[in-house]
Formats: sequence, structure tokens, C-alpha cells
Amino acid sequence: MKGVLLLAHGTPDRLDEMPEYLRLVRGGREPSAELVEEMRHNYAAIGGRSPLTDITRAQAAALQRALADDTPVFVGMRNWRPFVADVLRDAAAAGVGDLVAVPLAPQYSSLSVGKYREAVEQSRPEGMRVRFVESWHDHPGLLDAFAEKVRAARRQDAWDEVVFTAHSLPERVVREGDPYGEQVAATARGVAERAGLARYRLAYQSAGRTPEPWLGPSLETALAELADQHARRVLVAPVGFVCDHTEILFDIDVQARAFARARGMTLGRTESLNTSPTFIRALVDLLRAHRVEG
Repeated sequence: MKGVLLLAHGTPDRLDEMPEYLRLVRGGREPSAELVEEMRHNYAAIGGRSPLTDITRAQAAALQRALADDTPVFVGMRNWRPFVADVLRDAAAAGVGDLVAVPLAPQYSSLSVGKYREAVEQSRPEGMRVRFVESWHDHPGLLDAFAEKVRAARRQDAWDEVVFTAHSLPERVVREGDPYGEQVAATARGVAERAGLARYRLAYQSAGRTPEPWLGPSLETALAELADQHARRVLVAPVGFVCDHTEILFDIDVQARAFARARGMTLGRTESLNTSPTFIRALVDLLRAHRVEG
């Protein structure tokens, strides 16, 4: 039987689970008390938990309804429950022997998608075939889904500038040949073309707290430059993410918005894809290309 596995980062269900969650994210290294408190504060600011798991499950349910057959769609998280290993075991028990794994991170990086692949390969049940989607950053349906959100935001208000964002990564991964930066730029370019943008900016957000340099410019740097150029209304379009979660709801909606407000600017954001019908159709088309249907 064929099946689909949607892969996401994972998020704790309660604030008291934060230390355990951060240990998993950090590969077993103990988080500092300061980091735990900071993350608890961030999660508390968006209601105490991230909607990532709930939305990913809703995406899976919408995708399963959209598929033309009874192909089951599973959800696996790399750093929290439901863990990838547990889900693969459940899929095998359900009779799935041919699985397409789709990381819900469209642009490839060894530090994101590469880690998802490792998690799948390390726990793949014997005899199960897994076809892994490495990258879908330029899939026409994905670009259409993002562009749809940009057009909707521009119909609702007038913006001086649009800034596309994606999660920052250490610069060393690009120097070592990682295609992430090029793929993020390609996604932004494709969305801009479809949305009819004559100009836009590209920035990175949510960089880690390590001393090594991370990909930039940061969203804050871009906003500061726009403020110096007298921009007053800026729209952020996060094209590195496909649903609401902490990096959207806190890093943009709380942190970046406060940064912009302190500089006399209004910061808006495009609606996340979540269960957008256009996005779900893009996933169906992606899976069809990997022979899940038919």
C-alpha cells in the first residue's frame, strides 16, 4: 500500500516541556536556563503553545481528502511527538510499504531537509520503500499559493515595500555548497513574478544565537534600511514557511512588528498558507509527480 509522510520540525505541547524539547533540538545538549526562559516567554506571548502540530495535521487531513484514492497521509515530527520513528512504525503496521516523504520546508538545506531525511532513513522499517522529496522550492503550485497571499494583502492595503523572508542558517552551509540561499532567492523571484511585484527585498529571520555568522541581511536590518529610506508601511511575506508557528507568530508578529513600530513603521504580514486550497492542490500535484496517485 502507498502512503504519504508530511515532515515538520515539531513543537512542545506545554511550556513545562520546553527543556526536553530544546534538548532534542540541540542534539542532546542541555539548554541553558536563560534559553529555556526565553523560549517559554516567546511561546507564552503567542498563547502558550505553537499551532504547528495542529496545522500540520489539518494539512494532512486536507491532503488526504484531496487525493483521488484512499492513500493515507501521516504526520511525523523530527523534534517532538509524533516522532518520525513512531509514525513510520505505525505506517508499516497499517500495511504501507511504499511511502513518499515530503518535508514541509520547500527549500533544501542539509541542516533542515537533510536532517529530516536522516530521521527517516534511520528509522525506516525493513522492506519499506521511501521516496524522499528533496526540494520543491520552485513548484508552480507553491509559487501560486504564496503569490495568492501576497495579492490578497496588497488588495487590502497599500504597502511601500514587500520583504520576502526565510529562516536564516549559518553562512558556512552555503560556503560548503548548500543550495539553500539560491533556492530561497528562486522562490522569492517566482512569487514576485506571479504577484506582479516590480520590486521587493529578500531578508532572513530567526537566526540562532551562535557566534558564527548567519545568512543575511536580517529582517531587522532590512526594516532599519527601509525606515532610513522613509518607508512607512512594509509587508513581510515569509516564503520559507508553509504554516503558522513560532517563527511567524512571535518572530514576525511580535518581535519584528515591535522593531518596526519603534521606527515609526507599520509592519504587515501575508496570511500563512496553512490549509489554503491552492497549497493543498500543489501538494497533490507534487505527489502525483512522485506516482502516489494512479
